[in-house]
Amino acid sequence: MDEIDVPPFFICPISLVIMRDPVTVSTGITYDRESIEKWLFSGKNTACPVTKQAISDCELVPNHTLRRLIQSWCTLNACHGIERILTPKPPIGKAQITKLLDDAKSPLQRMKCLRRLRSIASENGTNKRCIESSGAVEFLASIVSEYDLTAADEALNTLYNLQLSEAALKNLMEGMASNATLKLLVTIFPWGRNRTKATEAGNVPVLIDMLLDSSHRRSCEIILTALDKVCQCAEGRLELLSHGAGLAVVSKKILRVSQFANQKAVRILWSISKFCGTCDVVQEMMQLGIVAKLCLVLQVECGHKTKEKAREVLKLHAAAWKNSPCIPTNLLSSYPA
Repeated sequence: MDEIDVPPFFICPISLVIMRDPVTVSTGITYDRESIEKWLFSGKNTACPVTKQAISDCELVPNHTLRRLIQSWCTLNACHGIERILTPKPPIGKAQITKLLDDAKSPLQRMKCLRRLRSIASENGTNKRCIESSGAVEFLASIVSEYDLTAADEALNTLYNLQLSEAALKNLMEGMASNATLKLLVTIFPWGRNRTKATEAGNVPVLIDMLLDSSHRRSCEIILTALDKVCQCAEGRLELLSHGAGLAVVSKKILRVSQFANQKAVRILWSISKFCGTCDVVQEMMQLGIVAKLCLVLQVECGHKTKEKAREVLKLHAAAWKNSPCIPTNLLSSYPA
């Protein structure tokens, strides 16, 4: 491309390239749609990058006049190697999403509508927000709760594409737990990349926060099962360790909820100690009383599988833990040889 001066107001302040779909935010500054959507929705920023003022309304207003100027300028300078900019596809409307959701209630049209919804969500951030505000999240959650696992998987993929905020995820999953839908979500986690998708969508910190607040036996069991599933992938283990209360709350539930919860919690600790057993993690497990708790598991009435996993964890890091003064004498006798 020949050297040519591009009018500065054609340049996006974020990407520093010519805007293809200029939109104006509430502060009066114009950006390329893709760049400002990424800034607002993926980066979770709330301030205008140029003015640093709070963006009071996330509605992006298309700047059609500027777009036509840019298109005309690109056409005039095509001989200099400037790429022609096509007219962008307009964002989806709320009425279209509502119609799609209504159609998806028919079993014969469900898969077609779900695939279309996922395609729309993947196009841009404006579409994602439109889908979210149209009540689609609750509808997709209801699909996940049904026993048609193909449709449930498609719904889960769409929820992943929506990139919901942590607050939205927490609200959704709390509602799901109350409707026993979380149990179905656990069933879907082992499918393909769903464990990784669930982690990338921010589910792990939400699950940990829910476990912190939960005293109901069945809820604890379901949440621990979900955490056990996601801790079977590296991303899930990293997220659990990144949460300040991750290891502590899992350990706390051992011997306080049920035999089933004991099994799942010990499996989570086994995954962490086996695949993430750095010096810092090993030290943290000692300081949190996890080692003493595992020794206690070997002394009390617990399931055979639970005791076997606890024994494996203790053997893995015996060099660092076995002679530690942090383990009470009455528990040290049960430390495996």
